[in-house]
Amino acid sequence: MSDLNLRSRMKNLLLVIPNLLLLCARLMVDSRVPTKERLLVAGAIVYAFAPLDLIPDMLPFVGQVDDAYLIGLTLLRLMTVTEPRVVREHWRGGGDVVELIGATALLAGKLLPKKVRRVLTARVEAPKVLPGQNQTTKMPLLVEHPAAETKTF
Repeated sequence: MSDLNLRSRMKNLLLVIPNLLLLCARLMVDSRVPTKERLLVAGAIVYAFAPLDLIPDMLPFVGQVDDAYLIGLTLLRLMTVTEPRVVREHWRGGGDVVELIGATALLAGKLLPKKVRRVLTARVEAPKVLPGQNQTTKMPLLVEHPAAETKTF
């Protein structure tokens, strides 16, 4: 995918950030969502509204990419713990929200500098699969673990 095409697709996806934030707010009051995941969703909402974060929101386009990435990762993680059906029930936008979230996180991750991606995902871990849960739907998505850094002199 060309860089120009990637940027064009990401611009379109950035337009859904307000809808994703509304989705996050609805998920925070759903009792089917575990408390830990609600706290992570609340953190993503606060991060998106904070004007000064890793990439300040005052920078057009680039400032919103890290917000979209973190919201996408948070929702992907939430879907590893709850059924994607729960997320779909709260979605008021068009299209399949699960595919939209995955595409947003993937494209935003490609546009972010590696160091910013590492900071946003360094502590993201997939929750343990509980006995009786389907293993195939509980695999972590888009989780990047920081590589051991070596110093060169």
